[in-house]
Amino acid sequence: MSTQIIPLDEIRFEQWLPLWQEYLNFYKTQLSDEQISLSWKRITNSEQADMFGFAIQVNNEVVGFVHLISHMSMWTDKPCCYLQDLYVNETHRNQGLARKLIEHSYQVCSGKYDRVYWLTHESNFTAQYLYDRIATKTGFIQYKKAL
Repeated sequence: MSTQIIPLDEIRFEQWLPLWQEYLNFYKTQLSDEQISLSWKRITNSEQADMFGFAIQVNNEVVGFVHLISHMSMWTDKPCCYLQDLYVNETHRNQGLARKLIEHSYQVCSGKYDRVYWLTHESNFTAQYLYDRIATKTGFIQYKKAL
């Protein structure tokens, strides 16, 4: 199995979209076509330095992605990197690909960022099994108010 991680701006929208839709379905979320198009433009626009991402390919087929958002913090002089989305399609799970995407994010962010952090749903035990091995659970609870 040959794997390669490349910036999202090196793949086509048509390669990313089915994976993005699978990810949204997993979280029982729907977005408008306009929002999906805007998200793609943001994550692949090299002038929009605060959003970036990577795709993972297996034998030249795009099978997963990671989306990252850079932001400043009141607690450190370096920016922080929020890993907003991580997805590997079902047929390629349990092969270490999600871990490779996270570790690639660590490598890209090392020296430039104070930390990489993310959230996961409390019911996503499969993801938590991986996360418990490669990061520290902070104990913080997220609150949200839709506006």
